[in-house]
Amino acid sequence: GGLCPGLNDVIRSLVRTLAFSYGVDRILGFRYGYAGLGANPPAEPRLLTPADIEQIHERGGTVLGSSRGRCDIGEMVDTLVRHDVGILFTIGGDGTLRGAGALQEEIARRNLDIAVVGVPKTIDNDLRWTVRTFGFTTAVTEARDVIVAAHNEATGAWNGIGLVKLMGRHSGFVAANAALASADVNYCLVPEVPFCLDGEGGFLEVLEERLRHHQHAVIVVAEGAGQEYLEGTAPSGTDASGNVKLHDIGVFLRDRIKDHFSTRGTPVTVKYFDPSYAIRSLPANAFDSALCLALGQHAVHAGMAGKTGMMVGYWNRHFTHVPFALATGQRKQLEPQGQLWQHVLGCTGQPESLFKR
Repeated sequence: GGLCPGLNDVIRSLVRTLAFSYGVDRILGFRYGYAGLGANPPAEPRLLTPADIEQIHERGGTVLGSSRGRCDIGEMVDTLVRHDVGILFTIGGDGTLRGAGALQEEIARRNLDIAVVGVPKTIDNDLRWTVRTFGFTTAVTEARDVIVAAHNEATGAWNGIGLVKLMGRHSGFVAANAALASADVNYCLVPEVPFCLDGEGGFLEVLEERLRHHQHAVIVVAEGAGQEYLEGTAPSGTDASGNVKLHDIGVFLRDRIKDHFSTRGTPVTVKYFDPSYAIRSLPANAFDSALCLALGQHAVHAGMAGKTGMMVGYWNRHFTHVPFALATGQRKQLEPQGQLWQHVLGCTGQPESLFKR
């Protein structure tokens, strides 16, 4: 899948634990995700040694590369057999773990002695049965800094509006937590809580009322929010991984806000921030680095203990083994009646009339 802070940390942890704790002297890194397991890979696998990966945790991105798209399961298992792989570690989110499950089923069908162990990676923190996935706290921390900039821009102009679009295709955890971390956000819009755009009590009217009294506003919107307002407009279809292509809610809101106030003859200054790629390509922060280290260690211990068809989770302060089918059975989402969202409502002061019932 996509980049995420901490990928190199996990790779480093896997290699060092295999080499130092179990004496494994042949560790391969397949290049560019599942594409590297295909019959015609974009690059040959890379031999990984502790010396090779000593400093990679200080860099963002991934030394192995990533990719999206479907691959032939039979060809991928053939590649594992050809390279005499005993344990395959996959690092990824819902799509990667589903692919890992399909690989494990084919391996079991052939009665092969190959284990498949997953490490959960999603910057959106939307995998169930794990409290936190790596990259999430880095994303929230960096998003807060962007919100600070948006707040400064908003307060630096009469009727200034700072609009920030953050990661969150189906789950608004990054947006909600970044809004709480900054405490300067006036409106937080997430996929789980549909909002009213027009009409009495709708977003544009509420925003207009705020500017009338405070002359500035800060808005945070998750990328998956408000998609119903852009139905029938490009883009459409799915990406290479089968994910539905999202419309750009950030650009849409920016333009609707400008049009709304223009028709009323009210001058506004809108500053739009979209830091998604800048955030996901960063090195992991201290909290994520520590989590990555532990996830890598527990993944190796699980594989060496003969476990397979599972991802390493973290639940109630314990690292757990979660079957792929359970991990991918349902997406984790923000609960509209839950504590986190109630904290957001209390912090932002955005009215209930803003949301659809």
